[in-house]
Amino acid sequence: MRYISTRGRAPALDFEQALLTGLANDGGLYVPENLPRFSLEQIKSWVGLSYSELAFEVMRPFVKGSLTDAEFKAIIEQTYAGFSHQAVAPLRQLGANEWLLELFHGPTLAFKDFALQLLGRLLDRALLKRGERAVILGATSGDTGSAAIEGCKACAQVDIFILHPHQRVSEVQRRQMTCVLADNIHNLAIEGNFDDCQEMVKASFADQDFLCGTRLIAVNSINWARIMAQIVYYFYAALQLGAPLRSVAFSVPTGNFGDIFAGYLARNMGLPISQLIVASNRNDILHRFISRNQYHKDRLHPTLSPSMDIMVSSNFERLLFDLHGRSGEAVAQLMEDFKQSGKLSIADDRWQQACELFDSLAVDDEKTCQTIAEVYAQCGERLDPHSAIGVQAARACRRNREVPMVILATAHPAKFPEASQQAGISSAPALPPHLRDLMQREERYQVLPNALNAVQDVIAASGNRGKPL
Repeated sequence: MRYISTRGRAPALDFEQALLTGLANDGGLYVPENLPRFSLEQIKSWVGLSYSELAFEVMRPFVKGSLTDAEFKAIIEQTYAGFSHQAVAPLRQLGANEWLLELFHGPTLAFKDFALQLLGRLLDRALLKRGERAVILGATSGDTGSAAIEGCKACAQVDIFILHPHQRVSEVQRRQMTCVLADNIHNLAIEGNFDDCQEMVKASFADQDFLCGTRLIAVNSINWARIMAQIVYYFYAALQLGAPLRSVAFSVPTGNFGDIFAGYLARNMGLPISQLIVASNRNDILHRFISRNQYHKDRLHPTLSPSMDIMVSSNFERLLFDLHGRSGEAVAQLMEDFKQSGKLSIADDRWQQACELFDSLAVDDEKTCQTIAEVYAQCGERLDPHSAIGVQAARACRRNREVPMVILATAHPAKFPEASQQAGISSAPALPPHLRDLMQREERYQVLPNALNAVQDVIAASGNRGKPL
């Protein structure tokens, strides 16, 4: 399996190289040169597999040539053995043919655990094999940071730097990052928003001279391995609901477009998905593209669903690449124009092609709280604000009630107690036992100005304090 850049000007890489590279040197994102496709008979043969067994079958083509089957099976089994539910990604029924896919049973209570628990193990293996040490650099709007730290903290070969927007993540989200006190973990609170943090990460990958030759590795969803791991739970949910003999629809709370792009890939790999719904909060750049062909930057608004407080969705470029016939030249020009103007629209026929599969809705905080209250009253199910947005979008945009609708529940409600309180639910959702004392733990983080040089100076200095990077 070879990986190519969405901008067409970077060398093709194998899986291990793409894993360790993250962002292509032309500024693009790596995607498979040829996407594997499974027959309906093959998909049908997977009915009844455990999550780990299915993950091996779905992801094996992506790592071919870089890991043996035995190596990959062992890594996958280790990855999901630590999830708190035996099903790993259980389905819970909300209403008539309406299902919640619970993706919060990993160690940090968010869907990011599915990819980052795997990514940490893959990175450690690759670096140990090469005898290298590296710096992991990531930006988080809330959940990626804690999942990256949890997945990579035991990696002997890395130092981890996570940027989060200062005072713009929930307290639980912040503490899940800043209360991990290992020497190789560095939390940096940036006096800006998530887009500022994400832009610093991209700029650092574009020019890595400040590290004096040390390898820089991405844990954001610009890293292909993140997307690869998320494809699996679309197959897992659909198989529970009758696929491939029937189609399934999904509603996905998304800000950076990575999670729903994984669903798009699952469909292109042969899974019968009839509809994908982009569920946005007030920061609705993706909704404006799907509904009006206007991918235009706007002011970023803090909301009750901070993990989606994103105005520039990195993974959207991967969809643009497909919509433009996988032309790197076309995508490079589009992204350069967007960088200059902050606006992007595409030819109407290409936009219509996207609309054949995608629908979208933007949900404000008031409607989010209303949905949390309604679902709790209807069936006693607690929703975090991101999952509530997914439910509201599913109910507003559903095309066919005979097709099972699956809403991705992306985080545990205990991570966002303020939303439950504003929804009028008197008792706060409880944290699981392993996090019950989170609010009493010591924190460690550094507040930095919204300046690239300030961040890069801290990263470079850490390597000069006697720690071999």
